[in-house]
Amino acid sequence: MNVEGLITDLAFILLLGAGVTVLFKWIKQPVVLGYIVAGFLASPHFEYLPSVTTEANIDFWAQIGIVVLLFSLGLEFSFKKLMSAGGSAVVTALIIVAGMMCAGYAAGRFMGMNSINSLFLGGMLSMSSTTIIIKAFTDMGLRQQKFASLVLAVLIVEDLFAVVMMVILSSIAVNNAVEGADLLFSVGKLLFFLVMWFLVGVYVLPSLLNLWRRFLNSETLLVVSMGLCLGMAVFSVYCGFSLALGAFVMGSILAGTSYAERIEHVVTPVKDLFGAVFFISVGMMVQPAILAQYWGSILIISGVVIVGMIVFGTFGMLVTGQTLRVAMQSGFSLTQIGEFAFIIATLGMSLGVLQPSLYPIVVAVSVITTFTTPYFIKMATPAYEAVERRLPPRLNFLIDRYRSDAVKEQATPGAWARMLRRALPSSVAYAFVLIAIIAVCRRLLLPFLCGMFPQWGATLTAVCTLGAMAPFLFALAVPVRMPAGESAASARIPTIVMSIFRALLALMLAAYAVSINFSSRAMVALVAVVAVVAVFVLSRRLRARLDRIENKFIDNLNERELRRSGRNNLVVNDLHQAFMTVGTGCAFVGERFMDSDLRQRFGINVVSIQRDQRIIPIPNGRTRIFPGDVLGVIGNDEQLRAVLPAIEAEREPELLPATDVTLCSVMLGDHSPLIGATPRTASLRDSYDAVVVAVHRGDEFIDSNPDLAFAKGDILWLVGDRNKIEKLE
Repeated sequence: MNVEGLITDLAFILLLGAGVTVLFKWIKQPVVLGYIVAGFLASPHFEYLPSVTTEANIDFWAQIGIVVLLFSLGLEFSFKKLMSAGGSAVVTALIIVAGMMCAGYAAGRFMGMNSINSLFLGGMLSMSSTTIIIKAFTDMGLRQQKFASLVLAVLIVEDLFAVVMMVILSSIAVNNAVEGADLLFSVGKLLFFLVMWFLVGVYVLPSLLNLWRRFLNSETLLVVSMGLCLGMAVFSVYCGFSLALGAFVMGSILAGTSYAERIEHVVTPVKDLFGAVFFISVGMMVQPAILAQYWGSILIISGVVIVGMIVFGTFGMLVTGQTLRVAMQSGFSLTQIGEFAFIIATLGMSLGVLQPSLYPIVVAVSVITTFTTPYFIKMATPAYEAVERRLPPRLNFLIDRYRSDAVKEQATPGAWARMLRRALPSSVAYAFVLIAIIAVCRRLLLPFLCGMFPQWGATLTAVCTLGAMAPFLFALAVPVRMPAGESAASARIPTIVMSIFRALLALMLAAYAVSINFSSRAMVALVAVVAVVAVFVLSRRLRARLDRIENKFIDNLNERELRRSGRNNLVVNDLHQAFMTVGTGCAFVGERFMDSDLRQRFGINVVSIQRDQRIIPIPNGRTRIFPGDVLGVIGNDEQLRAVLPAIEAEREPELLPATDVTLCSVMLGDHSPLIGATPRTASLRDSYDAVVVAVHRGDEFIDSNPDLAFAKGDILWLVGDRNKIEKLE
């Protein structure tokens, strides 16, 4: 690698990007568009400026940008949040992917492509760009909006679907049919990867971070978090997935810890740097010659992407019970194609089934739709208002009633749904752990023991495998407990059926572990012996141990919520200590503790404040409360529940009109009402949002003071809003 060339290219694109983005900020345009323009200016296709020496250098930095961007997304989008939005996200993503596949296929056939090229085109158009949307939401201050979290959930599900889609397209391209076994294997491997690393990460990482708490300053936390991010990304590639998926998984795991905000803070500069390089690399793919040659196809496909994403995205959100406003905001946010379009195009080229002109066309469509994305996000609210005014009252009534029915069904699930939500996650978790034990023992332990003990290697492997599986087999086979508060009549049948299912699943996995190396008779005998030993010898001790493991896992999963509520942090008697972050909408922001009446109103005691990296123990009454402070609060459960929403209240960001604050001068004429007034009595601050900084009288400048009387001919130098000062003139 030419290190000098690598640094030269990075310096060139960053300097060019800085200049262009400053210009775009000046003309009040989204920064991401400035990066794309800078990329085009830095590319070999723009001959009036020097270009990068090696485009592979930029690809290298851009890949790091994708990894860090997805890691940052994971930090704000924990597994728990993904599961809470899971049903809505999965249904919406399915509707979008299926609809865009059909629309892309139809567009391909309309433009004269054969079936396989049209099918690949549909696959390329069915995925929106996670990185582009994250950047657009961040630049526009929309990350905290409800529709933004739903859109990000849909994007993550789409990325998971992309893995399955690549298997389907490969199978169709090679065999002209879908290979069911390959498809099931890919889906199973993806689920196995996600579940295993979720279980391991949630159980291990929070405990390790808490153990290292006193060593984790900003520098160490950055090194640890980026090491975990890149390590998981590499492991994801080893398992056959993308770097981005691994980075997102690690971010989602860390999002459940109490360090999520600190990690996000220290990672932000890294994300901004390499994210800029990624968007510049997108701009470098613009080829004017391709745009001129295939402009018709590019416009058609761009129109299909924009219209199709708006229609299918909006419809998908409406189907899952969202309001029309949220649905349209979501649909208008998805109007671009993402990085997976290039991956699918590369797959088609490698298989020799994709016509060469399709790849540059898709690149051009990607750049165009990326460029238009911020504008369509801005258009969502005006479009909704226009649709709402013209929507027939009966149709509006039907949408509202469907939404209320969907929300009611989600809020009041039946006995079967409650049982599945309660028992199915643990059943799946134990099953995946058992499968992992079988796979590790078969791949690593069996060859090792057979090499050392040729006659007894298989037997020893089976015994070790079952020994490692025994605790989890027991946990899976133990009957499901009746949910607290459920009536016996409504919960008995679901409880019995789930218990039987779990016991059969445990038996099947144990039998499979033994059947790898033994006959069916030996398999049954060995499984029976192990089952008897587990039930009669280890049951009580094992059950207690498994309960501790499950409680530890649940506590780690809910660490941030438990830290906020203090439920697991008992101080004395019924008093708990919680740690709450002061929000921008907190009614006590800026006040002193003695004026906030927190003690009198809620009965709690504030015993510490963490402000950035500084701890203020036992703050006095004169200490003020600022947004972002982490308050250590002691109180009982009822008091903490009451004060939590008051302290952590957030204010929706307001889009304020731009104010041109500048230095202006005003001359007082013969009849000016300000003659004889002073800065104190003129009320310029209240009436005109202006303040007098100096008075030019004759040949001298007089510094402003509250009691200086204005005279005829004075020139007042004011700082304030130019438009209001012009009215003063």
